[in-house]
Amino acid sequence: MNIVILDSKTLGSDIDLSILKAFGELTIYETTTESKVVERIRDAEIIITNKVLLNESNLNVCSNLKLICLTATGTNNVDLNYTKNRGIVVTNVAGYSTNSVVQHTFASLLYILENLRYYDEYVKSGQYANSEIFTHIGKNFWELTNKTFGIIGLGEIGRGVAAVAEAFGAKVIYYSTSGKNSNSSYKRVELNQLLMESDVVTIHCPLNELTRNLIDYKELKIMKNTAILLNMGRGGIINEESLAKALDEHLILGAGLDVISKEPIEENNPLMQVKNSNRLFITPHIAWASIEARQKLILEVYKNIDSFLKNEERNRV
Repeated sequence: MNIVILDSKTLGSDIDLSILKAFGELTIYETTTESKVVERIRDAEIIITNKVLLNESNLNVCSNLKLICLTATGTNNVDLNYTKNRGIVVTNVAGYSTNSVVQHTFASLLYILENLRYYDEYVKSGQYANSEIFTHIGKNFWELTNKTFGIIGLGEIGRGVAAVAEAFGAKVIYYSTSGKNSNSSYKRVELNQLLMESDVVTIHCPLNELTRNLIDYKELKIMKNTAILLNMGRGGIINEESLAKALDEHLILGAGLDVISKEPIEENNPLMQVKNSNRLFITPHIAWASIEARQKLILEVYKNIDSFLKNEERNRV
């Protein structure tokens, strides 16, 4: 098989992709711009990609293409109607990053909650070395025990976050963005009630017509001024201009984001202008990317290819 990886850089340079050579000739590109897609996929039988857009305008040159493997859960970068009409199989990978995202959720929360940047800089600046006492309580923080943890989107990741929150001794409530999720283990509430009651609000839902700008200025005003807002779902669920305004007005204590409406973040994004940046913690879409998650991802891609080829073989017999 002629296999092409279009954006290996999104998988990290420390992940071994050689396992995929078992299926044929493997060509790896770190990144692929729109202008390079056609020439790179023209002879491919299998395309592997994370975010490169694949649609009729470039796939129509691929007379031998049989399979597209997405190194992600989302499939929005592929025209599924076109691939279905062409008989091109599209596979994704679900559930590989759950543990990684849950862990990053709490890493972000605790970084903000305990003012870790402030205390780390206090020590490294030499101020602690000159202190008269053994401790320094320059900024307050509170415990998660007996606090309310509001989860927006109680899917697999949301349930993982809920379990850890309970281990900290927190009370968990949740809001179903689709209105269809019902979990007897936790109390389901409407969005406004969740925002009013929660000490931590964490987002783990997809971006769609129901969730775009779900958290706007009106919703931020409802939250406690001691609350922390986290978004590990998708950029666009929180209105970023409203969040920047809310942080500057001290409407909430802080926010931790791993996703932005346009990635990479633009220099003129209002979040880049927040006056007190200590109240805002942003990571570059890495919550999913523990080394274990990325290794599992490639193994699942391998399994998807193997299953596809075995199925093809059975159909030929």
